[in-house]
Amino acid sequence: MSRPLPLALYGLATSLLEPLAPALLRRRARRGKEAPARLAERLGRTSLARPEGPLVWLHGVSVGETTSLLPLISALRARRPDLVLLVTSGTATAAELLARRLPPGVIHQFAPVDGPRAVARFLDHWRPALGVFVESELWPNLILAARRRGVRLALASARITQASARRWRGWPTAARTLLAAFDLILPQDAASEARLVSLGGACGPQLNLKRVGEPLPADPDALRNLREILGGRRVVVAASTHPGEETIVAEAFRQAVRDPVEALLIVVPRHPGRGADVAAALGADRRSTGAAPAGPIHVADTLGELGLFFRLADVVVMGGGFVDGVGGHNPLEPARLGKPILTGPHVFNAQDLYAELEAEAAAIVAPDAQALARHIRGLLDNARIARRMGDAALDYADRQSAALDDALARLEPLLPA
Repeated sequence: MSRPLPLALYGLATSLLEPLAPALLRRRARRGKEAPARLAERLGRTSLARPEGPLVWLHGVSVGETTSLLPLISALRARRPDLVLLVTSGTATAAELLARRLPPGVIHQFAPVDGPRAVARFLDHWRPALGVFVESELWPNLILAARRRGVRLALASARITQASARRWRGWPTAARTLLAAFDLILPQDAASEARLVSLGGACGPQLNLKRVGEPLPADPDALRNLREILGGRRVVVAASTHPGEETIVAEAFRQAVRDPVEALLIVVPRHPGRGADVAAALGADRRSTGAAPAGPIHVADTLGELGLFFRLADVVVMGGGFVDGVGGHNPLEPARLGKPILTGPHVFNAQDLYAELEAEAAAIVAPDAQALARHIRGLLDNARIARRMGDAALDYADRQSAALDDALARLEPLLPA
């Protein structure tokens, strides 16, 4: 596949800059953004031998994308046990989560940086037959090098924001070339489909992988222990919060709860490394220090325990919607556990999901902190209404499983024989 001038210049620039990658990765590792012991993987090197047999490679950059891959991974394992499955991610947090949740035998590696030599080492070692990219991972060197080697490519649950589409329109031939490398593009929603088509992508049916999946797991001993500690206190969980949101939710909680003994706010930051700062700002204790919930607010700054806290919750406040620029987070995770859901107004990344949940009285979008306080108070005071919202959320989540069957049917022709 010939490269248009913008992609040729990108390839040249990344080739010239690639010798700087090791130093940059070491610097990122010192800041906690890379796994120090696995930096070689980011350069396309690995200590693992490639297993014999056809290999399918699945890639998601961060926690949300890689989590959405888990149901697809499990389904592929069940339907095609002959396949070797390789999962790559781009962040240390996603790698930690996958270490806990990937099925036995599924290989995890960090994705290579998008330098020509790192990409070549990665592809030459793993030799995938099919690559499935999730959401918006359009790395030119990686995609075009895979295509040159005959790798079939799929872009599943494809999402592109208005801002990203505007940038790509500045390089129309580059966008068309990258999108043409994919054998299959399954857009996440109507807006992404329209943007991808405008850039030259040939889209199939819509697919949102975040709509499917099993309930998040929880350690039964930890759940039993926390329930004993709480002793019947009602619980509000603020999940996947970002900077600026914790104080908004905490203030709403304080307005809603008249007696601090009656209820507990558990704040689960999207990035656990922020736990100390969040706890200091809220005057709260932290789970990562071994502290049990004692005061009115507890910061759960551990990884992979969100399912535990959702099970404790009487009300779930989903983060990402109370500050500009994040776009909200997946409400189906608490919905699969039958929890009533509140969130803020800035949920453009999950607009369809929240609109559908609201239409079924399974979620409420609160426009501001005052409205959030009213809804928290209302749900804590009216257990019957909270239970009906949670039941509606669970029913909605259960109906989304058909999307996974459709995804597998679309990927079937691309799988190795």
